[in-house]
Amino acid sequence: MAVAVAGVLVAAGAISYAVAEDSGSDATPTAGSADAGFARDMSVHHQQAVEMSYIVRDRTKDEDVRRLAYDIAQTQANQRGMLLGWLDLWELPKVSADPPMSWMGMGDMPAGKDGALMPGMATNSDLKKLGTLSGKQAEIFYLQLMTDHHKGGIHMAEGCVDKCTVGVEKRLAQGMVNGQQSEIDLMAGMLKERGAKPRS
Repeated sequence: MAVAVAGVLVAAGAISYAVAEDSGSDATPTAGSADAGFARDMSVHHQQAVEMSYIVRDRTKDEDVRRLAYDIAQTQANQRGMLLGWLDLWELPKVSADPPMSWMGMGDMPAGKDGALMPGMATNSDLKKLGTLSGKQAEIFYLQLMTDHHKGGIHMAEGCVDKCTVGVEKRLAQGMVNGQQSEIDLMAGMLKERGAKPRS
């Protein structure tokens, strides 16, 4: 726990420095800005990816899947810490009364069903099912869920690259696009090895 806290503090310091040195807008984002909206929504999106990754690590002994799950969990937990750190730095709320993805002009999309708040997110039923599977079945379902999750995440990150004004946040979003697309390609190969393919 102490290590995790220390990591967050280091990240917060890095965030402060990065924002201070940023070549983008000098203005602090507002609560209704794309910068704040992306930080809030992607932190929720990332939290589910972390949750799914820890579920599958307990449901399989396959080292490739366990390594991928660990990498995704660590990467997205760290990025989530940065996003929440920016909201703290900007003194903005971490929740909003606006529907998810309103900052992208998608606030009028149908309300998420069964706990899936944003595109790509797994439903509560999906998460429950993942927790009941084991071995190859768990691996395949996790890879399918995470592929969908990454596709939704990429769409949102591309929205920030287009609409956000804080340069360091735009760069983080572009890094998410690149990293998650690479993982989608990797997971397609892993699914093929298991005689399966993405759901969509």
